[in-house]
Amino acid sequence: MGSREDKSRSCVVCGDRATGYNFHALTCEGCKGFFRRTASKSTQRTCPFAGSCEVSKAQRRRCPACRLQKCLDVGMRKDMILSAEDLALRRARQDWRRAQQAPMKEQKELIQTLLEAHTSHMATMFDHFVHFKPPARLFSHHRPFSALDPVLPLLTHFADIDTFMIQQIIKFAKALPFFRSLHMENQISLLKGAAVEICHIVLNTTFCLQTQHFVCGPLHYRVEDAIYAGFQEEFMELAVGFHRTLKRLQLQVPEYVLMAAIALFSPDRPGVTQREEIEQRQEKMALTLDSYIKEREQQPRPRKRCVRETSSRQMLVIAISFGRPWGICSFPPTVLAPQTSSIQAVLTAVCRP
Repeated sequence: MGSREDKSRSCVVCGDRATGYNFHALTCEGCKGFFRRTASKSTQRTCPFAGSCEVSKAQRRRCPACRLQKCLDVGMRKDMILSAEDLALRRARQDWRRAQQAPMKEQKELIQTLLEAHTSHMATMFDHFVHFKPPARLFSHHRPFSALDPVLPLLTHFADIDTFMIQQIIKFAKALPFFRSLHMENQISLLKGAAVEICHIVLNTTFCLQTQHFVCGPLHYRVEDAIYAGFQEEFMELAVGFHRTLKRLQLQVPEYVLMAAIALFSPDRPGVTQREEIEQRQEKMALTLDSYIKEREQQPRPRKRCVRETSSRQMLVIAISFGRPWGICSFPPTVLAPQTSSIQAVLTAVCRP
């Protein structure tokens, strides 16, 4: 069986190992080059032995005339030989394709690195909320809201899960080699600026458009729960508007993770000194997300994407190019400023090696 397969991959001219179809016949590199050099020449070659020479791997160089004739006999075509200009053009196209494939490979490796960090530290963190003493009302999400419910257990629960989420986001960032290579002061500055933004980007994966609830394992969080715990109603309206808009885009996990990484590598955070290096990394991630979205748009869909949805995706690409995914809705990061002061101690402590 092996010998049959080897024979089927042999050069039909000399019997050497074939590398592919060249000029309409399965040949080796030697016979391909020989045919290109010889067949296009106007000079006639003659055999001193009346055309009876053996053309084999060992003997193919002895009689060019018989070798050329055998090339023609097995079906190699002169009209398929490219001119020097056409050959140079084809090689230029091949070089361009290879140059295009290199960034694609790099982008796939970047997505894989981000997904591994996400899977290890953020993908399942919402399922752990149940371990932070949630009030009973969060389990029975159909139960009517009651102003008589104690506030302290709910407030304590929110504080605990906020701290837990920040810790997981820090672990996610520290799992990225290109984040760890930054100076410690820059790592802390980036996390201080991006932690709350990343929280909301990842939290969007739990948002339910139908109920307007955040479904975290067995727990269901409502807007009323947050307002009752002390969050400003204006902030919650903006937050839910953001989650509603983002959820309608039907993002995939790589898109969420790339958005989180783009928010993380924002060079304009206070205290950042390696601005140029961080900006270059953010640009790579923005281009990767842009490429991922375009590739996804080219894939066949079970239904046609409406004009509004496609427009929203384009707006998302534009927004993330400037490092602010909030650009797709009226949810400015400044609204989150009051919360950031309560997590500074956590960030500073956990970021240290």
